[in-house]
Amino acid sequence: MAEASRVLQTALVSNFNSFQRTHFSQLNPVSFRRNPVHCSVSTSENTKTTVTQTIPWGCEMDSSENASALQKWLSQSGLPPQKMAIEKVNVGERGLVALKNIRKGEKLLFVPPTLVISAESEWSIAEAGKVLKQNSVPDWPFLATYLISEASIMESSRWSNYISALPRQPYSLLYWTREELDRYLEASQIRERAIERITNVVGTYNDLRLRIFSKYPDLFPEEVFNLDTFKWSFGILFSRLVRLPSMGDKFALVPWADMMNHSCEVETFLDYDKSSQGVVFTTDRPYQPGEQVFISYGKKSNGELLLSYGFVPKEGTNPGDSVELSVSLSKSDECYKQKLEALRKHGLQASQCYPIRVTGWPLELMAYAYLAVSPPSMSGQFEEMAAAASNKINTNKELRYPDIEEEALQFILDSCESSISKYNKFLQQSGSLDLDVTSPKQLNRRLFLKQLAVDLCTSERRILFRAQYILRRRLRDIRSGELKGLKLFTGLRNFFK
Repeated sequence: MAEASRVLQTALVSNFNSFQRTHFSQLNPVSFRRNPVHCSVSTSENTKTTVTQTIPWGCEMDSSENASALQKWLSQSGLPPQKMAIEKVNVGERGLVALKNIRKGEKLLFVPPTLVISAESEWSIAEAGKVLKQNSVPDWPFLATYLISEASIMESSRWSNYISALPRQPYSLLYWTREELDRYLEASQIRERAIERITNVVGTYNDLRLRIFSKYPDLFPEEVFNLDTFKWSFGILFSRLVRLPSMGDKFALVPWADMMNHSCEVETFLDYDKSSQGVVFTTDRPYQPGEQVFISYGKKSNGELLLSYGFVPKEGTNPGDSVELSVSLSKSDECYKQKLEALRKHGLQASQCYPIRVTGWPLELMAYAYLAVSPPSMSGQFEEMAAAASNKINTNKELRYPDIEEEALQFILDSCESSISKYNKFLQQSGSLDLDVTSPKQLNRRLFLKQLAVDLCTSERRILFRAQYILRRRLRDIRSGELKGLKLFTGLRNFFK
């Protein structure tokens, strides 16, 4: 899966309240030839969704023919000679492989701005772009619509070779059906992130359709601009869009660069280099001819990598891995309403998720745990605890409430064990799988998605096991200390009798 990512948005705005509420100016309709696209996706949660991808553009993930055509077109369009070439690879199906010796600290790629797709790129259907700009459509949906528009006219678009090399259907969670998410990711909190993302994409499309597309059917015919094509275009953006800090944090698609695969062992990112006037990255290790050259998509958890890119690193290989732990206030707590009110003041809800890493958990989780177990006598501290749980206090000092520390740690431990039991149930039902998920064409869809889910749940459970061990040891130390203190107190009392 060849994608290069800097810092991606984690969610989309589901509606555009910032859109101008003016009447859409009437433009002269333009006639043009588009490839028909048939939409067959149901968005109802209660409806069994049938996956019938009919996107006519793009290619199979491992297509070398389309990749070769892309490389040739890029060279003809101004891409300078490179030290890398697109080839089939073991990790990612397609990737950039070193043609020559590459030194550590060397600047590679040099993609000129003329070969970068951004919100400033020229539309082949100029009137369509003009309508979106007049209505202040944000960059993400603007670029998603631009990609569909250019794809639909294919040979007439200057980006036809690039679009032909894009995957027709990536394996990010955006393409999983609700049934598949419920079946394979019930134990993982990434399921909720995936549902939220799909909901936001659907909401974004519906908003554009209502506000703009329906008013300009000649520019945005429904057989082209529909939910199928928007899922495709947003899938491409989530997996390939980068932020270029040196170009004013501009969002962009960078052909050629986005053929690079991710490695958890590298920390190099894309950016615009003013001296060479091109998009580059600086290597943080040397490469020999024939080696695949990697880039970092960011310090993301395995769940986040599956969410956007459709792959899960091998267990234990991702130092940035984490798992979202769900914690909740007890409704039987006599202070439930008071605690909930304190949380809501700081933008939190009764149920929250916090990241757990192999190295530990955030201070915000401990603050939430203090609030969850605090007795009525500590109501004066509810506000302080809630603020710390939301990270909205003006200090980095950790809150400490020694009198309820044991109860707070036990609260986190109980939450971990509850989550672990869900992972155990899924993994036991899934049985033992050891499939080659780098070759999805050799597997049927069900087995491929199931293997991805097993890999994710195994890695997330591993982190929870580690947290469980740390919590139990800490609780044992606290209780051991209390026991020693009690023995000392009893001895002193007997001594002074």
